[in-house]
Amino acid sequence: MIDTIKTDAQTRMGKSIDALRHELTRLRTGRASTALVEGIKVPYYGSDMPLNQVAVVAVSDARSLTITPFEKSLVAPVEKAILASDIGITPTTAGTVIRLNLPPLTEERRRELAKHVSHEGENAKIAIRNVRRDALQQVKDLLKDKSITEDDERRADDEIQKLTDRFVKEVDTVVKAKEEELMSV
Repeated sequence: MIDTIKTDAQTRMGKSIDALRHELTRLRTGRASTALVEGIKVPYYGSDMPLNQVAVVAVSDARSLTITPFEKSLVAPVEKAILASDIGITPTTAGTVIRLNLPPLTEERRRELAKHVSHEGENAKIAIRNVRRDALQQVKDLLKDKSITEDDERRADDEIQKLTDRFVKEVDTVVKAKEEELMSV
């Protein structure tokens, strides 16, 4: 019983780390990345489709992306979707190819993004602590039902705390790596 609680907690904490990593890939770091336009939806025959399903998105060099829609009629809707998104980049169109040139980040913007990264890290830590709280509550419920002894409860509490500490340390590592990537020119 305690093992299933710990396994469930470990899985959920791992998902929190994965969610943090996914969120951080969407941040613009000065280098071109296809993840930058991942969340953009384009109107296509009456429904909103993800950009990568209606166009080829490629990194042409360190500071620019090229987007080539599958159909010529999609160039204008893709351009409008990029302008309407929150990435803050104006597209340049040449025929059927749309270019996104990423300007270098200013020092002030880098600091703002570093703050955002640490905020996302705090959110991930909160999620991990919530998982710990749930797991500890499940252990307490087992003790209340007299399914386990008090010694088992203390041992499980210690193991869950060690698990939590390990995942919090991993969040710190991920956040620190992203901040270093942001602050490097």
